[in-house]
Amino acid sequence: MAMAGLYRRILPSPPAIDFASSEGKQLFIEAVQHGTMEGFYRLISYFQTQSEPAYCGLASLSMVLNALAIDPGRKWKGPWRWFDESMLDCCEPLEKVKARGISLGKLVCLANCAGAKVQAFRTNQSTIDDFRKYIHRCSTSDDCHIISSYHRAALKQTGTGHFSPIGGYHVGQDMALILDVARFKYPPHWVPVKLLWKGMEHVDEATGQHRGFMLISRPHREPGLLYTLSCKHEDWVNIAKYLMDDVPLLLKSEDLKDTQDVLTVIFASLPLNYSDFIKWIAEVRRTEDSGQSLSPEEKARLALKEEVLKQVQETDLFKHVGQCLSLESSCHKMVTLSHENNLPEIAAGVCCQGAEILNGNAGVSAGYCCRETCVRCFSANGDKPVTVVCGMVVNGNDEQEFDMLVPSSSQVRSGCCFSGSKNGIGIHPATSDVLTTLLLALPAETWIGIKEEKLLRELQKLVCTENFPTLLQEEVLHLRRQLHLLKKYQENKVDLDLSAPPPS
Repeated sequence: MAMAGLYRRILPSPPAIDFASSEGKQLFIEAVQHGTMEGFYRLISYFQTQSEPAYCGLASLSMVLNALAIDPGRKWKGPWRWFDESMLDCCEPLEKVKARGISLGKLVCLANCAGAKVQAFRTNQSTIDDFRKYIHRCSTSDDCHIISSYHRAALKQTGTGHFSPIGGYHVGQDMALILDVARFKYPPHWVPVKLLWKGMEHVDEATGQHRGFMLISRPHREPGLLYTLSCKHEDWVNIAKYLMDDVPLLLKSEDLKDTQDVLTVIFASLPLNYSDFIKWIAEVRRTEDSGQSLSPEEKARLALKEEVLKQVQETDLFKHVGQCLSLESSCHKMVTLSHENNLPEIAAGVCCQGAEILNGNAGVSAGYCCRETCVRCFSANGDKPVTVVCGMVVNGNDEQEFDMLVPSSSQVRSGCCFSGSKNGIGIHPATSDVLTTLLLALPAETWIGIKEEKLLRELQKLVCTENFPTLLQEEVLHLRRQLHLLKKYQENKVDLDLSAPPPS
């Protein structure tokens, strides 16, 4: 027999005051007059309901990230870049969050991965006066927001641990406005700060740690212009472990003579799905899509991405990585290690094979490697679009551009083409770009186990970022911070330490 569902809950009042009630409206008007509702307007513009019963942390964070206008750098749906709960998978697989919720420490980890500037405090690391100070600070401006982690019992509400943003503050009544993301359950409501603090003093049974609050603001610039990390696939833990733990041991145990030996050892043992660990967010375009108008801000963003990718390719390490892939004839092996959207890697394989055939080296291990790929869709005389794969193929010091027509029986799905566009082009970073950036992002102590002192100095010089352009330094630093966070998660330390990861 089917059971009747629940349609909302009655908000326990007191201690809470419904935002839409007469008293709630009066509190709002008075707070506006005192200037402590400035953060409210952006938050309410992006107010959302959590899509899963255990997604209160993810909904709160995506709401705040959108309110701060932080660009995720990768698409949500269609052409749109937008933070959604489904995209917050850097520090905890979504299936686990769906089943058990998320802890304060892991939500802090997610905020860092998403590119926000985060300060976080547990109640045993702070005071209620500090909490009030931060509430007042964020309620009088729109450049920071607070997410509170509290136990509902302190407010006489049903349920246990919960996350929600704080939308404003009434100084005279010492009340905070909770924009409850469980809108199917309770409406936004005012609560006494003392009671909210009491709710945050509860210990999270899952971690044994006190609850607390997060202060989130914009970074100085959008981080992660080219790449971000993902734990959408369970095997990401193995990849993080390989990069952070196994690589230093491999370098210590092997008798390495030169840089090519070092790279060969690292690449030979890469987990097969290593590129699932990387979310491709770079879309450097050679030419603007015809018929598509880009805003000046979007053009500037794309130009910035193109510049960072260019800076990666101008490093000495990039040259060594490309040479290693070429010498070991590992291009074809590497391109099969694709992201779930693997068209660029397939294109790379097609161009390499085409280069071999056209140069009379079919079936021969000729050391071809595709440095960049793109896919063009052309329409002629009203016919159906045809797909052309383009690539820059490298063989030693020689570079050649190849265009390969994809047969009609192998046409990529229509979603890969730019409808109505003669020159819809998107270039994704090639394997050598990804590997170069990952190597640069490894901690400095990764290389100290190399026995040959001259080789050690050479490697340290190759991965030293001190003299890199500022854009590339920031890109590497962001990726390094993400690796550091994932290592802390792997060691179950994320919930023990809410401090930001070290900058180097």
